[in-house]
Amino acid sequence: MKENVTVGVIGLGQRGESLLEDTILPQGARVAAVCDTYEDRREKAKQLVMKAGQPAPKLFTDYHDLICLPEIQAVIIAASWDTHVRIACEAMEEHKYVGMEVGGAYSLEDCWELVRTYERTGTPCMMLENCCYGRDELLVLNMVRQGLFGDVVHCSGGYRHDLRDEVAYGRENRHYRFRNYYNRSCENYPTHELGPIASVLNINRGNRMLSLVSMASRSAGLHAFLEKEKGPGYDATGMDFRQGDVVTTMIRCARGETICLTLDTTLPRYYSRAFHVEGTKGMYEEENRSIFLDRPEDKKDEFDWKKHWGNVSDYYGKYDHPVWKRYLKDGVHRGHDGIDWLVFEDFFRAVREGGPVPIDVYDAAAWMSIAPLSEDSIATGLPAAIPDFTRGQWMTRKPWEPFDGYTED
Repeated sequence: MKENVTVGVIGLGQRGESLLEDTILPQGARVAAVCDTYEDRREKAKQLVMKAGQPAPKLFTDYHDLICLPEIQAVIIAASWDTHVRIACEAMEEHKYVGMEVGGAYSLEDCWELVRTYERTGTPCMMLENCCYGRDELLVLNMVRQGLFGDVVHCSGGYRHDLRDEVAYGRENRHYRFRNYYNRSCENYPTHELGPIASVLNINRGNRMLSLVSMASRSAGLHAFLEKEKGPGYDATGMDFRQGDVVTTMIRCARGETICLTLDTTLPRYYSRAFHVEGTKGMYEEENRSIFLDRPEDKKDEFDWKKHWGNVSDYYGKYDHPVWKRYLKDGVHRGHDGIDWLVFEDFFRAVREGGPVPIDVYDAAAWMSIAPLSEDSIATGLPAAIPDFTRGQWMTRKPWEPFDGYTED
């Protein structure tokens, strides 16, 4: 029987509530306290905890009070983007493990403060980037490690998700995206696509990102959406949203690889993270879920590749990552196609063992820094240097793998 971890959950909006109900409580974590500024969210979380057979948690409106509770071992941060770094640093100061939901930083100083706090306190902080645990992402990582794609030279990805209703109705639904899209233009949500790419390219672990340049289209999607849904008399319809509809960011790495990130969230479109890996022996393309290798049987169909769309399933038998082989055998759980479960399984294991977390503050700082750096690049039209948050440790840090040692159980 695994020892329970005692946690406090800060932020009980849509994301925090779903994590609590589908992942945190089902994994057996004891939820001792929850925190949100809104009473209805606190009460709903309380009922979820009690429904799971646990005592009623303590309810807080001020996260400082939750962090200071002596029984809390770990803090889960699912509040608005602008609070993540501040809460994470204060929790590390109280020597609580931190599980921090994703988002971009607001300044390079935010990223450095995260690193400095960890180095001063020695308290681990994990970015809960669940996309690193996707089945196809781990399949591709496994194939890259086995040399199937040869020398990888370029990767791309995106957060391509129609969020017009979520952003436009942000004030009514108490969602922080509204104020971000009104005030900023940047790659505001870089980690979903960048996390799996960083694993493939060994970013911070034998490689690092050196510089970027970003460009943004004009903002038209939210205005058109609001005019259609609310009409020209609605105040937000006439607002000048700064966030460009499509933001493209190019990144250059120390070993010469390039990365292209795309943010596309305010136009009508299908969902995609557009994960793409290309090397000297082959490529993977998420958009049509196919793998193309440098071999005669693939080459002969290069102009008729559509019939091979979806062939990624042909590679599961031999190249599925061990984590997913075990997971499929044990049963895949709810929450973003099961990846929420895996990222929290990894986090809670680290807390129980008192060991390091797999996606640490150096990864978080590097990935989150893309947001403020892209904001500067869009504003000035100039490239921006990406700091080395590891201060040279990237040259000796081990490559990332999920569930270190777990698959041997």
